[in-house]
Amino acid sequence: MDKPVRVRFAPSPTGPLHIGGVRTALYNYLFARKHGGQFILRIEDTDQGRYVEGAEQYITDALHWCGIHPDESPDSGGEYGPYRQSERKEMYKTYARKLVESGHAYYAFDTPEELEDMRNSKQAQGVHSPTYNAETRSEMRNSLTLSSPDSMDLIARGMPYVVRLKVDPNEAITFTDAIREEVTFNSSELDDKVLLKADGMPTYHLANVVDDHLMKISHVIRGEEWLSSTAHHVLLYRAFGFEDMPTFAHLPLILKPTGKGKLSKRDGQKLGIPVFPLRWEDSDPANRFDGFKDVGFLPEAVLNFLAFLGWSPGTEQEIFSLEELVEAFDLKRVSKGGARFDYDKAKWYNQQYIKEQADPHLAATLQPWIDQSAHDIDPVILTDVCRLMKERVEVLPQIIEDGYYFFTDDIEYDEKTTKKKFKEGVEQCLFDINEAVQNLEDWSAEALQTEVKTIIEHHELGLGAILPLLRLSMAGTLKGPDLFDMIILKGKSVFNKRLLSFISYAKALTNA
Repeated sequence: MDKPVRVRFAPSPTGPLHIGGVRTALYNYLFARKHGGQFILRIEDTDQGRYVEGAEQYITDALHWCGIHPDESPDSGGEYGPYRQSERKEMYKTYARKLVESGHAYYAFDTPEELEDMRNSKQAQGVHSPTYNAETRSEMRNSLTLSSPDSMDLIARGMPYVVRLKVDPNEAITFTDAIREEVTFNSSELDDKVLLKADGMPTYHLANVVDDHLMKISHVIRGEEWLSSTAHHVLLYRAFGFEDMPTFAHLPLILKPTGKGKLSKRDGQKLGIPVFPLRWEDSDPANRFDGFKDVGFLPEAVLNFLAFLGWSPGTEQEIFSLEELVEAFDLKRVSKGGARFDYDKAKWYNQQYIKEQADPHLAATLQPWIDQSAHDIDPVILTDVCRLMKERVEVLPQIIEDGYYFFTDDIEYDEKTTKKKFKEGVEQCLFDINEAVQNLEDWSAEALQTEVKTIIEHHELGLGAILPLLRLSMAGTLKGPDLFDMIILKGKSVFNKRLLSFISYAKALTNA
């Protein structure tokens, strides 16, 4: 790199941070760490009308949970603060005024009604999507059509106004995108963007260019939806005379699970899948969403999954630690096309990480679900349950939900399988197994398995005739971890109680 790498993640606190935003933050973070640079969190809260209470804290909490820690932010500070744009308000006014004075921007005094009349008039003339641009501005009320004294008089009298960028027509605007290579727009396709709103707050376009310049941002890595705005940003860099224009990189969209259309928060509600990192709740019941954390994902798995939504390491390796992602990440390997949000793949990643968790740590991580359950679970027992169940689950709550039989004697038996398996001649074998279990001195899974098989052979029965019945007695289902590990964990008295209860149930069922 020719200059120090400084990247920023600049979300707006207008609601919960979408998982696509987390991916943008992750790619910025990986790029910064790969090149020994700095990762900045900047809160772009200039749209006060859409500001949502709690959204900024949500952004901070979400990044923290994911393990993405900014070097500079509103919380940690830094040399280039403040890091909330609302706290930099006066600065933007100064820069907007410079653009007006240099002839690259102008004051516009049009009322909402006048703007609506212009759009209606142009549509009546056959203009499909009329905008405020080089063609229409000559018909509007602004400092280009009014004399300078008249414009200053309106401002002095408190007339509301905005500052618009003056875009000259028929100019090729070309820049190099690190992902999409050379991109060109014709300025005739662009409108005269509002830079400073009537309330004195800047729009995204002015604020992010000014801040990126002042914060010495070297690379702007952001979503594809901002690609069309980059032409305006290039014009702003030129108008200001900033020579340090950053390298742009526009990330592909995250698509719906069907692969068609951008993934939205409503897709999460419709499909029952998380699209936010953490739970979000506000006063509107329609805006309550569980996040990846709340449905039982580990943050390491979420990061690994997100990294592959639009990027490939170029190898067969799929499981990467954060440190390995830093080492492997390269913007050149980010795809141009959208990446399908494959929730099954996300669960697969989570399963791989759950398997590798230390049992005590996994038990501690389960605590929120333990608190919500009706079970009084001993931490030691829970650690053993995690050891037996972690190979079989995709999300954390499944350890408790699927392994409920570890925590209660209220077993729900699989009726169909019980009818099929509980046949004449098995009852005495089960009683003999129970007696042997109660007298077994070597209380280990290996010794238990040997004893049980010996008794089954003595009764001249197959393992398939008895082992499923033992599993049904312990778990109510044929699914679950190793049968003998289950029995060892629960102990002799529980085995006795459950087996006798199951035999009574099976006899009543098969005799009905």
